[in-house]
Amino acid sequence: MADELQGKRTILLLGGSQQQVVAIETAKRLGYRTVLCDYLPDNPGQYHADVFYQESTTDRETMLRIAREEHAQGVLAYASDPAALTAAYVAEQLGLPTNPLAGVEKLSVKHLFRAHLHEAGLPCPQATPVPADATPEQAIAASQGMRLPVVLKPTDSSGSKGVTVLEERDPQAFAAAIEHAAGFSRNRILVLEEYIRAKFPRVIGGDIFIAHGKVAFWGLMSCLRDESLGGLVPVGERFPSGLSPEQTAKVKKVIQDLVTSLDLQFGEMNVEVIVGEDDVPYFLELGARAGGNMIPVQLSDISGIDLVEANVRYAMGDDSLSVAFDEADAQGRANCTYVPHSSVDGTFRGLDIAPELAPHVYRTVPYVQEGAHVERFDGANKALGILFLRFDSVEQMEQMLPRMNELVRARVE
Repeated sequence: MADELQGKRTILLLGGSQQQVVAIETAKRLGYRTVLCDYLPDNPGQYHADVFYQESTTDRETMLRIAREEHAQGVLAYASDPAALTAAYVAEQLGLPTNPLAGVEKLSVKHLFRAHLHEAGLPCPQATPVPADATPEQAIAASQGMRLPVVLKPTDSSGSKGVTVLEERDPQAFAAAIEHAAGFSRNRILVLEEYIRAKFPRVIGGDIFIAHGKVAFWGLMSCLRDESLGGLVPVGERFPSGLSPEQTAKVKKVIQDLVTSLDLQFGEMNVEVIVGEDDVPYFLELGARAGGNMIPVQLSDISGIDLVEANVRYAMGDDSLSVAFDEADAQGRANCTYVPHSSVDGTFRGLDIAPELAPHVYRTVPYVQEGAHVERFDGANKALGILFLRFDSVEQMEQMLPRMNELVRARVE
């Protein structure tokens, strides 16, 4: 094995979760030597990589040391928010392909992101940082002047973890929201911001891929959410998004304006945008990494472009793979993903898929095995898996989507 790996170019991969295995396998298929770092001892990626280090991907100096020792010629934090910062730091230190660390930091830390949007003249709700040890009274004071409801969330987490919508300035509700957000905050900074009232009923999600400073791949979809569980955590993505051509044009413009303002040059990035009452697109985030819930795989199925391969190639300085795609290139297609989840804590006993939906499921990716303990779904980390679905028409998809809670049921005791 050692002889086989000699002479191969090396890529450092930050993160070995189930969703990240596909990047490791793709890098190996492309002929790269794969070095993986992940702090979890039971991560599945270690069984696919050529070399594994059980180290935290947020430890920049350790990742830099490993990159030097392993002679890495590219760094990829596939589908990982925390590791995206580390990847940019390591690559910048070593002169490897990367987006500017300063730009990645602004995308990765929510209060810095809001400040940049304001400075760049891009649409932005009123927002202010709040310390994680703030009292309810201090947070309420910070919210004065903001229109209710307001949202309190960590500034350095993803997957809608730690988010609370506050309808009134009630000290008890604010205390619970601070405690909830602080539990998901590493940097101990929260952000309080106005809730954006949407005109379009769904959050616009999906991924884009930037090549040479321009968005070449437009994978705009819209997010499915379980309203019975608060409606904050995405439970899938549907394509097409359902936006009008005029709304789509406005969303594309603000995204490209943001990309230009941060001097972003390449790579896949995760988009979450709300189209407001005035038809103005407001960013929830632009994540400096490929989207979770296997969005790149979903968009690869739709577009015919292997986005996972593009992520690996561009990280290694190879921009030979064309990523040009627009929703107009996929007229007539109707695809979605759905994240099975539980509304209660308990023991997982299996998944029931209704006969009318089953023919449309073309791929199933389980995250937990029967008999495992599962928890009520309030963050992406508590998903049971992902279903990939393809429908005969948009109309057929739209008839079934409102009933997904009935058509897909997790048996939990």
